[in-house]
Amino acid sequence: MPPVFRFFLLFFPVLTIALVAFALIGAAGTPAARVEIGPPEPPVIKTAVEREFEQQLEEIGASLQGEVGIAVVDVASSRSYHANGTELLPQQSVSKLWVAMAALGKVDKGELDLDEAVVMRAGDLTLFHQPIREIVRTKGQFVSTYGELMRRALAQSDNSANDRLLRRVGGPEKVQDWLDRKGIDGVRFGTDERTKQSAIAGLEWHQTYALNNLFYDARNKVPGEIRRAAFEAYLADPIDGASALAIARALAALARGELLSERSTALLRATLETTRSGPNRLKAGVPPGWTFEHKTGTGQYLEGEQSGYNDVGIMTAPDGTQYAIAVMI
Repeated sequence: MPPVFRFFLLFFPVLTIALVAFALIGAAGTPAARVEIGPPEPPVIKTAVEREFEQQLEEIGASLQGEVGIAVVDVASSRSYHANGTELLPQQSVSKLWVAMAALGKVDKGELDLDEAVVMRAGDLTLFHQPIREIVRTKGQFVSTYGELMRRALAQSDNSANDRLLRRVGGPEKVQDWLDRKGIDGVRFGTDERTKQSAIAGLEWHQTYALNNLFYDARNKVPGEIRRAAFEAYLADPIDGASALAIARALAALARGELLSERSTALLRATLETTRSGPNRLKAGVPPGWTFEHKTGTGQYLEGEQSGYNDVGIMTAPDGTQYAIAVMI
């Protein structure tokens, strides 16, 4: 088990215990005016308990290997707490959130029906985690709907489902346009999975890579210095870079119903609650009676380094208090 995995097993229960204590104390006090997602947060005088909570986040971040960004936003008050929460770090599959939101934005405008049929064939397959591939390999195609692709992209983190939905939305530029229109600064969408993951490995995508283990075979043939250079270039300036604070603020806005219609918001949140990935990440520390709607992101591994190990979502206490949380390593 890579060291970062062991750290996560220890870290996430600690974070949620701190969050529970913070909620029980009622540290947020009187709700502040709603903070917009994009502009820098105005100076806020924090209470002693709030400062202690933020110090706990800093201590947790310092205890982990690698660069860490942690952010927590109280949904109702918009008050935010973070440790290194403004640095742009790789999102990896966390970026599937924005594809789903952009798609639901089209649903809200009547430009997309989630019941619209879609047929996926070999040319639609990508790489890494893609349960749809086995269906296509067995039956020659996968007949479904865009609503089902969205569910698979979020709950199963299926890369092929995500990239096909992305094409229906209009491509990466349309997703970035949606983020910009919503005022979600500090989040780069980047590009589709096949393009991004190939570049991180020092390759250019070729559709044959979607078959069997051909991507892994091609990656293994990349000279070590070229692969290392591509890997480091991605970490230094991630095409899908986002800050933990920007993600947490966007999720808080989603929870307040500011990004999508009530129906689309409910659908998205219900889907995120069924996420299967990351059972030993934030979900591992969720106390009884709390709910957690989330999306994970995991990057490629090279010589002891991982290009992203993330979990973000909305946590709800038994009394209905909601927190948007983002942890990125």
